Amino acid sequence: MTLQAWCFSWQGRIGRRDLWVWLALWLMLMILLLALADRGWLSTQTAALCVVCLLWPSGAVVVKRLHDRNKSGWWGLLLIVAWILLAGNWDTLSPEWHVALGRFIPLLILITMTLELVVFPGTRGENRFGKAACAVNYRRRPDYQ
Repeated sequence: MTLQAWCFSWQGRIGRRDLWVWLALWLMLMILLLALADRGWLSTQTAALCVVCLLWPSGAVVVKRLHDRNKSGWWGLLLIVAWILLAGNWDTLSPEWHVALGRFIPLLILITMTLELVVFPGTRGENRFGKAACAVNYRRRPDYQ
């Protein structure tokens, strides 16, 4: 798989190693953006735009990893649901609902998705999303052999 397909295509499958590479790259970019914005070398709006621009490749990588687990990419929307529930203001609800909606359900979603994406191996061989996951070619020029 090429770097372009890895970051921008929603088709195909990737393994755990390539997901870990993306997570490490994403974390380094976030730290860099936050450090630049904190020191005033980059405006907050520019940093926020860069974070928004990283949503497409992040979604593409997550969807391809879900495909490797033989799951539809729509399962990735659970991560957005967890984020919305964590960011919600549940103070007007009773304490039981506050804990359930604001903490328990998002935590359950995040643990489940972490297990699915990071821990469990992909399906062996071909599945409904294509051939077995092949490694991403991180070289500058493609290897046509």
